[in-house]
Amino acid sequence: MFNKVLIANRGEIALRILRACKELGISTVAVHSTADSEAMHVRLADESVCIGPPPSRDSYLNMHELLAACEITGADAIHPGYGFLSENAKFADVLDAHGITFIGPSAEHIRIMGDKIEAKKTAKELGIPVVPGSEGAVNTIADAKKIAADIGYPVLIKAASGGGGRGMKVAQTENDIGEALQTARSEAGAAFGDDAVYIEKYLAKPRHIEIQVLGDGKGGGIHLGERDCSLQRRHQKVWEEANSPALNEEQREKIGGICARAVQGLGYSGAGTVEFLYENGEFYFIEMNTRLQVEHPVTEMITRIDLVNEQLRIASGSGMSVTQEEIAFTGHAIECRINAEHPVTFAPSPGKIAYYHPPGGLGVRVDSGVYQGYSIPPYYDSLIGKLIVHGRNRVECLMRLRRALDEFVVDGINTTLPLFRELVSNPDMLDGNYDIHWLEHYLADRS
Repeated sequence: MFNKVLIANRGEIALRILRACKELGISTVAVHSTADSEAMHVRLADESVCIGPPPSRDSYLNMHELLAACEITGADAIHPGYGFLSENAKFADVLDAHGITFIGPSAEHIRIMGDKIEAKKTAKELGIPVVPGSEGAVNTIADAKKIAADIGYPVLIKAASGGGGRGMKVAQTENDIGEALQTARSEAGAAFGDDAVYIEKYLAKPRHIEIQVLGDGKGGGIHLGERDCSLQRRHQKVWEEANSPALNEEQREKIGGICARAVQGLGYSGAGTVEFLYENGEFYFIEMNTRLQVEHPVTEMITRIDLVNEQLRIASGSGMSVTQEEIAFTGHAIECRINAEHPVTFAPSPGKIAYYHPPGGLGVRVDSGVYQGYSIPPYYDSLIGKLIVHGRNRVECLMRLRRALDEFVVDGINTTLPLFRELVSNPDMLDGNYDIHWLEHYLADRS
């Protein structure tokens, strides 16, 4: 096992990783920008190093500063969390060249899955069902029209690199292809430095289903069930749950088995998530995230498996602590992402938290790095915490979530807590009757 792990992240995920390290007896190093000097993970870590000013490019994305922090503290491994450098193959290569373990998959697998075209090709070779679409990048309007005609409209033009909805345009008819292709390429080039795009079938009312996987890098691999992440705003997940209200046990086992065998065939190491669109009983691969997910706690709640612990074990060469046969799915879990945003306009709301009271009780978990008197900086993602609840079934879970949301108090800034208090009483949400477009329609009708 590692002697000292440097946590190359901030906020709630940095604190989450710190706790897992401490439970394994591993010393921790927190890095922080000048804006995060009072962050909770900085206060609780064994050591801390300031790595630069607030802008991410000068701090959390600065590889040279992170390497220097490792050298100063003697850290023998880095956990990247999610975001920032967590899916940066160059960073994994640089750490390897300096004899520092990257707690994640190989740089090769990060590269493969970071390129949406190559990822789709690899998934198909591994037996994962994919969305009908182009075999590679599409460069001309004529080619785009031919491929779209073969697939059938509407189609989705997507950036080969990146994500988060940027470089993504829908063409409803042939007349839309030219503008959609040009706009998608322009956005992709500006956002990711790569203007390559591809085309796939646009599904009208799909759900977003993802499968959590673990691989030991030696041909061993397992799945830990699915998460339903269909409730989204601007392609960003808002509410996640496990198990999905849309799947039955047979479907769950089938798609989970496919993903576990794919991880084994790939020789994948560490935690990963295989993401699908699901419609009319069919799964269509969209991407694989080669890192820990924001929503990993819902899987932990129904399996009682500590995913960060497993990451640390695998990266250190100790292997996974569980087999597929030992994993049991118990009850139901839901996560709400609480952001420092206005609940109606979604305008960012940085500032000082005047009063903070998280909920508690049986089956309630709050992953957050904030505290009363803490000031939310304006430089980073607006996520301030995640409320995760568990119940013996979905009905009990929803009732517990409603109670926990009523208890949750964050004063001094705007948060999205009021939105979730609305959603938890909505008939469609109670019935599990929603898709990836549902929230956008709900918000449009509400405004």
